[in-house]
Amino acid sequence: MCPVALTDTVSISYTATLENGEVVEKVPASRPIQLSIGSGRVLKAVEACLMGMNPGETREIHIQPEDAYGPHYDTLVHDIKREVFRGKIDPKPGMILSLTIDKDGREQQVPATVLAANSETVTVDYNHPLAGKVLIYTVTLHAIAT
Repeated sequence: MCPVALTDTVSISYTATLENGEVVEKVPASRPIQLSIGSGRVLKAVEACLMGMNPGETREIHIQPEDAYGPHYDTLVHDIKREVFRGKIDPKPGMILSLTIDKDGREQQVPATVLAANSETVTVDYNHPLAGKVLIYTVTLHAIAT
């Protein structure tokens, strides 16, 4: 059988971890996913690592933030007055909220992670939770569809 090429559909399993070993996503070998190369179902860097692989092969790749969820921008961390949330929700660190922001004159709903909360303010982060982090993927190719 030929190795993975640009137009193939493949069956893979993988584990994505942070540098500290924390697992952020896992597709077990017992339930691999099927994807078409170039579909965008997984990060482009993961698709690229599949190129040239043969069934049964496993690779480990380190994906830098710019090839994953981008850098972490300090300008996307904001303090919001706690009174904005009164009667609606009691924000706690770790919660992911859907907040309304004004972008180019239009209101949009965006996710934000609560970093801290006290009696006066709630600190939220509009960055993706994995922004600024190196991801380590261990990918196993199970099959190439014919």
